[in-house]
Amino acid sequence: MNVRGFFSAALSALIFPAVLSGCGQSGSGSDLIRVGIINNDPNESGYRTANVNDLKKTFTKENGYDADFKYSMKNDEQIAFAQKFIQDEVDYLLLSAADTAGWDTVLQDAKTAGVKVILFDRIIDAPDDLYEASIVSDMVKEGETAVEWLKNQKLDQYEIIHIQGHLGSAAQKGRSEALEKTAKELGWTIVTQQSADWSTETAQQIVQASIDAKKQFNVIYAENDDMAKGAAAALDKANISHGVGKDVIIMGFDCNKWALEKLLAQEWNYDGQCNPFQSGYLDDTIKKLENGETLKEKTIYLDEKGFDAATITQADVEKYGIGS
Repeated sequence: MNVRGFFSAALSALIFPAVLSGCGQSGSGSDLIRVGIINNDPNESGYRTANVNDLKKTFTKENGYDADFKYSMKNDEQIAFAQKFIQDEVDYLLLSAADTAGWDTVLQDAKTAGVKVILFDRIIDAPDDLYEASIVSDMVKEGETAVEWLKNQKLDQYEIIHIQGHLGSAAQKGRSEALEKTAKELGWTIVTQQSADWSTETAQQIVQASIDAKKQFNVIYAENDDMAKGAAAALDKANISHGVGKDVIIMGFDCNKWALEKLLAQEWNYDGQCNPFQSGYLDDTIKKLENGETLKEKTIYLDEKGFDAATITQADVEKYGIGS
């Protein structure tokens, strides 16, 4: 470079430092917090749709974020998304893991790269020094609350169709654990136990197969509302009554508004709350970390409850129901 070129470049650097420093940026502005968000399929359930929509409303440029969303119900695909986000040098990785296991290596890579990880919705089996915080439902407590309710029904016998969610997910493991433990302790019979992978159609097929096999049952413990809906459809097709004072108890989870309306109509018996509205907690946690604050809690559990068809009110449906 000649002398005139040198001084010209130097002068440009002094006059336009912001332009030069922006080279290689995404174009969103260096003041935005770059966030990679990995979630499950938005169509997995009404709960997941509400969760995804809640995140999209908060993680916007207007709120100070440059956010990229990726979706999968497969652990290996989610891990690949995480690796790409780390390569892209996001500031934060927000993760709702498909499965609880297999995350140690990629989270260690994130830590080494200076990418802060925050878990939401689901816990994972990894050392807690690999993530900043975990904002989750207490899935084990959800299961315990539901099973305690079932115990209090004091049935003469318990013959249960257990429809599980995606095997290995925190929701499935937590909601299954309480039922399996209590069934073993109290001698309850689980006549069918099978994963419907959160699917209405698959749940209907599972219950229909049990009916066709002439299995005796009086409880359906479905690990989300959509699967409970499928179970109810199979019962309706077979003219088997269900709900309060009927032949079969139906239990679901997530508190979709339409599901709580089933309780209000006493067509279902129980629904366990799973709070999808977590973006405010995530936003607050990120802002604290950005301000250099020390988080008081590593794990933040969302407040949740269970609803009984015998006591639920229209006000409960309006307040706690997910969706329209």
